[in-house]
Amino acid sequence: MIGNDWDIILQNELKKDYFIKLINDVRKEYHDKTIFPRKDQVFNAFRYTPYEKVKVVILGQDPYHGVGEAEGLSFSVPLGIKKPPSLINIFKELEDDLGIKPPNHGSLHSWAKEGVLLLNAVLTVVKDHAASHQGMGWEIFTDNVIKLVNQKKEPVVFILWGRYARSKKSLITNPIHYVVESSHPSPLSAYNGFFGSKPFSKTNNYLISKGIKPINWEIK
Repeated sequence: MIGNDWDIILQNELKKDYFIKLINDVRKEYHDKTIFPRKDQVFNAFRYTPYEKVKVVILGQDPYHGVGEAEGLSFSVPLGIKKPPSLINIFKELEDDLGIKPPNHGSLHSWAKEGVLLLNAVLTVVKDHAASHQGMGWEIFTDNVIKLVNQKKEPVVFILWGRYARSKKSLITNPIHYVVESSHPSPLSAYNGFFGSKPFSKTNNYLISKGIKPINWEIK
């Protein structure tokens, strides 16, 4: 389904009754409504970042619900699409933290290829209706994905922005991993602890301390 080692890692999960029902329900939603992202992009986070290469997880809540915005990677938008406010604030913090100038686009493909799993807790959404696919079963799937990453024998940094993402901290039980958490980069909360939190340097400092090549956060 995915085309890399996630197919093996997830093979038992994909056979579970809840997942089969979830996929059937989501297929019906695609047939009856306008759903984002496109069908072929739903599992992009896994396609771009094989399990073996995961060094960092950035957890989002659900996809952008505007036309053309979602591309299956948390916080990322395709080339040519206006950067959403949260992503603008992420780039502001990136510049303040590491001196990396904001790119002229909002695609985070280069982060994904560096080993950053850009995972949303819910992988689909109805056009113009935020959180419309919450409770369908995606959360069961992505919670189990987090648990599978938690089982990795190599250290992983989990970046949890906002109350929802931070609620998943209880799933990260392996002491070799490192959690970076703060308020959400949304304009509503960025000034309540996101700005100045230095998530990118904290992540790289931890990876380096464990003898792991740091992430190149520069957006290509």
